[in-house]
Amino acid sequence: MSQKLMNSYSSTLCPLCNKPTNIITDQESGELICTACGTVIVDQNRQENLGWMNSNTEEINFRSRTGAPTSLAKYDRGLSTVIGKIDRDASGRQIDVSMRSRIGRWRTWDARTQTNDSSKRNLQTAFVHLYMVKDALGLPEHAIEKVAYLYRKIQERKLIKGRTIKGALAVASYIACREMGIPRSLREISKIMNLKEKEVARIYRKVMVELDLKIPQVDAVKEIIKISNMCSVSEKSKRVAIRILISVMKTSSSVGKNPMGLAGASLYLACKENGEELTQSKIAEVAGVTEVTLRHDLDLLLDLPELKVRN
Repeated sequence: MSQKLMNSYSSTLCPLCNKPTNIITDQESGELICTACGTVIVDQNRQENLGWMNSNTEEINFRSRTGAPTSLAKYDRGLSTVIGKIDRDASGRQIDVSMRSRIGRWRTWDARTQTNDSSKRNLQTAFVHLYMVKDALGLPEHAIEKVAYLYRKIQERKLIKGRTIKGALAVASYIACREMGIPRSLREISKIMNLKEKEVARIYRKVMVELDLKIPQVDAVKEIIKISNMCSVSEKSKRVAIRILISVMKTSSSVGKNPMGLAGASLYLACKENGEELTQSKIAEVAGVTEVTLRHDLDLLLDLPELKVRN
């Protein structure tokens, strides 16, 4: 603890005996102790949890944190002021009738001015939808922040004009998942948001061109894990499928192929090798590809000399 902060406590009142006293510091625990009654005024754990450091004694005594963190997933980034609905002052006393009426008018105009701008109303509507589909998509908090950042960029370029808010939000969610390696397909996101995949794909192509984004390819290994979990495949078959896919990815035969199709074909061959029953139609449905695509990828894998799978 700094000497400046210790000096600020040297003249404070003890909360128990309520008398000014000299404060001593325990060098081992970092506690500030009253020499008159032995009360621990500030301990090390409480001091480490303070989100700020200030030498003002009143702020140290009456403030314990700096407030909620800012977030891009809030239309005002969490920085706007809000007039509360409690008709009491800071001391807890009831506010008189005349002042209560005036504060009520302030509260009404405060709520109106916060969403007076159309862009803020757009963000407010979009982020309400975002938190509604957050659990359905299974996105972590840092992915939500990325989605909000991308949606703000889309709005700044005025790419939402003539398109639905949910469509732009679905595109932002898909791009964020691709950049963070989260296995979520465009079809899956479109279905969760109750949108047509063609409509979302059209907005996606427009956004990619206008924002000049470079996103990584789909990780087919993660897609195998996702398909395996949804089809209740054993861990042994899952590992065999991953080995098959890695062997295929090392060859030039995988160039230009749909990663979902290769993942589904590798999983089918692994289940067949381990004697597990898993139909091609089930894998194609979960992977989001047609059975024709799956069979073409199966023929590709069976023709590779590196793979010798029992029929």
